[in-house]
Amino acid sequence: SLLVNAAGQPRKEKVRLPSSLQGRKPNSIPNKKIEDPVAGKVNTSSLATTRQHLSSFHLIPPRVILGVLKEGCTYATTVVLKNVGVNFSRFRVKQPPPHTGLRVMYTPGPVAGLQVELEIEIFAMVIGREDTGGLEEISHDIEILTETETLLLPVRANIL
Repeated sequence: SLLVNAAGQPRKEKVRLPSSLQGRKPNSIPNKKIEDPVAGKVNTSSLATTRQHLSSFHLIPPRVILGVLKEGCTYATTVVLKNVGVNFSRFRVKQPPPHTGLRVMYTPGPVAGLQVELEIEIFAMVIGREDTGGLEEISHDIEILTETETLLLPVRANIL
């Protein structure tokens, strides 16, 4: 029961449901935007009564962990942005600040029921901080802005 805890005593605080049970995806922020009347829509009778989002993206993989990188070298990996909705949708990537050493390369345009590859490139550099034992952690969330939500792609690496 949600009213009592494991010991059978009444709960003092409300139980928070995980985002997956609330219908939200992890690492995403829904946009507060009115639906665009010009956006590409599919108008079929089977979709006329559904209330779910008809345009949605998934990141494969949902996070990028690059491990230990050698300072002064450039590394790259590919992330797939897959359109799992019915409508075609547009997106854009907010480029990370230059001090992170990260850059995202992609081809802009609509994603109509397909997928787009985002190439994440990192130039491993240590910013002038005091000595941390030879290892510095880089951690940044890349923002991918879509029509319905903002996806966050966590990128983690350690620079030797």
